[in-house]
Amino acid sequence: MIVTTRAIVLSAIKYGDTSLIVKLFTESDGVKSYMLKGVLSSKKGKLKKGYFQPLTQLEIVANHKNKGTLESLREVKLAYSYKNLQTDVSKSSVAIFLSEMLVVSLQEEEENTALYKFIATAFIWLDEHDEIANFHISFLLELTKYLGFYPDDSQREAPYFDLLEGEFVYSLYNQVIEGQQLAVFKQLLQHGFEDANIVKMNKTVRADLLNSLIRYYQLHLSDFKKPKSLEILQQIFA
Repeated sequence: MIVTTRAIVLSAIKYGDTSLIVKLFTESDGVKSYMLKGVLSSKKGKLKKGYFQPLTQLEIVANHKNKGTLESLREVKLAYSYKNLQTDVSKSSVAIFLSEMLVVSLQEEEENTALYKFIATAFIWLDEHDEIANFHISFLLELTKYLGFYPDDSQREAPYFDLLEGEFVYSLYNQVIEGQQLAVFKQLLQHGFEDANIVKMNKTVRADLLNSLIRYYQLHLSDFKKPKSLEILQQIFA
């Protein structure tokens, strides 16, 4: 079936000397993987390797066989041209980290227009703004709305947030967020990524809260692997 859709690049892995296997989050069909034969050696082909950097937003024409095998791309063009997301050191570090998080978090091969719109809008915002120190934390919190484990804040006055249960609690049973982390965590739940920098936190709290959020993802997603780029990101915002 020939499909025309928007898509966001999640990852690109070299295959052999000249090819790539790319994973895209498509607006029409969720997560799809494609074999791009010869794309690394071709200079005149329609598919250029520069299109497949993490989080690039594309318009594609694809052949979807939907048989659980690698699909193929017929045409690709940019849907949005980033100004500096992939060249600014801080923004590109955030992009690489969050693309890794999306790879391990998004598995469904089905349409989810609301999730697609959230991701596309978020990274256009990141590209256009400079105060981004809290963006990745706020993004990960908002992403849980679409993944099914957004924090239950019905008892937000409680002194702990239970990572396993996903709710605020009064007693310690599992791993929790508490203290200074909890204070900024509660504030971030009231803000989207657009105004996350209203929430003030020092570098230690920011790093600890990010580690707690990654643990939260580990507890709620099967086969979750900690992103390799986490250490680099922590150094950027240290």
